Amino acid sequence: MPIEIKELHIKINVDENASGTTADSADMEGIMRAISESVEQIVTIEQRKKER
Repeated sequence: MPIEIKELHIKINVDENASGTTADSADMEGIMRAISESVEQIVTIEQRKKER
């Protein structure tokens, strides 16, 4: 029996004053690229589901 996920909630806590946990622009760029690729894959999956 397939499982259907109706909603997905992602919660992130960010502390800008944290010491020693700074990421440079290259790391942030990689993170943003990974997030955008994940979102694109989710949209593709949802479109395929609607075609059925």
